[in-house]
Amino acid sequence: MGVAGSIGSGLARRVAPAVTGQAVRDILERAIDGIGPIPGAARSAQAQLRKAGGDIDLAIDSLITAHLRLAGAQGFLTNVGGLLTMAVTVPANIAGVSLLQCHLAAAILHLRGYDLASPSVRDAVLVCLLDGDARKSLTKATGLTISPAALATAVPDAQVQAQVAKAVTGQLLAMSGGKQVASFIARRIPVLGGAVGGFGDAFSTRRIGRDAARTPLAAAGPRKLDISHLAPGRFPG
Repeated sequence: MGVAGSIGSGLARRVAPAVTGQAVRDILERAIDGIGPIPGAARSAQAQLRKAGGDIDLAIDSLITAHLRLAGAQGFLTNVGGLLTMAVTVPANIAGVSLLQCHLAAAILHLRGYDLASPSVRDAVLVCLLDGDARKSLTKATGLTISPAALATAVPDAQVQAQVAKAVTGQLLAMSGGKQVASFIARRIPVLGGAVGGFGDAFSTRRIGRDAARTPLAAAGPRKLDISHLAPGRFPG
């Protein structure tokens, strides 16, 4: 695994109790409904759509740009400190960036015609946070198509919801652990450590925005997920 891998794995284990599937679900709800100074995702989407003169693609581009900047800024601020602050800043960084990324994905899905009040669409928002490899792994493990469009049009299933949240949690921990290793290497120049963290958050936020933007326009009629072939122990973990 090497020194960097060992540090990343150890860090992930230390912050794991603070970052759970339920915590991810709570962040999702706050990102969509709004919290404090952060407006609800649909409200943000409509505001950008008005500024774009009704041009949906332009509104989506504006949303991605705005969230990319915010993600980069919070990533910088939570990665400038030294090694002793990592146990505190890593959970804060994960919560901050996942809130922004859920907010972005939800706003984009709203512009694509999906109802954010639907539990299925909220599942789809979480799937937007997963990269291609994570989606493939989840699809292979469950035998179901794991994509924003597939889940947004499906009747919610508790098993699938739990596994999606678990997959998102694992990815957030892995990404943050790897990013913190890179920042740790740059700790002798503190500002550089912050720049590494900010770049990582901005890059992943851009990827999530672009992936969400490729979600097809909403179609009517939820369908039932066929999970009859899944034994209780079939899901990973």
